[in-house]
Amino acid sequence: MTKPLFISGIGTDVGKTVIAAILVEVLQADYWKPVQAGNFSGTDSETVRSLISNTKSVIHPEAYSLKQYSSPHAAAEDEGILINPTNIKIPTTNNRLIIEGAGGLMVPLTHNFFIIDLIKQMDCEVILVGQNYLGSINHTLLSIDALRKHNIPLKGFVMNGAPHKMSEDIIIEYAGMQPLMHISKEREINQEVITKYADALKNIQL
Repeated sequence: MTKPLFISGIGTDVGKTVIAAILVEVLQADYWKPVQAGNFSGTDSETVRSLISNTKSVIHPEAYSLKQYSSPHAAAEDEGILINPTNIKIPTTNNRLIIEGAGGLMVPLTHNFFIIDLIKQMDCEVILVGQNYLGSINHTLLSIDALRKHNIPLKGFVMNGAPHKMSEDIIIEYAGMQPLMHISKEREINQEVITKYADALKNIQL
């Protein structure tokens, strides 16, 4: 049985939702965001739905959808909600499943349960999304180390934004693999852009 692919980032706002939409499109997979923090201007589920073109993918509802754009444990506390990790169950589907996390691996869902614990609980493989900025090497390598410490398979990583060869060379060597793809800085993210990147990935085995 193929494991779910969990999309995590080296930090916040590094492009997880765009990568999730690309993978959903190329695999015609289902999509699920277990915990949404910040839903005033729409959710990541709604964004993915608007970006994909295929009719096979199902967008599954969140286990928790929180209003505040902050750490899930803090957003939940502000709303008087207690996130119970045992209530976060993988949706039933016969299709491949893409799961998008909230922020990075060590984002807390409760005071002692983190995104990385959720990944392990659900027995997922990880696609790590990176971006080149000052400090990104450190954040990427620490994320890879955290996955290794928890014996969670790193299925691949994606570089998002302007390339920086010296940074990427270190990450490639440390990870022991080439990136699945590079995402350029696009003027607009729409269905055509998602389809373009999905087409470029169509021969990659995931």
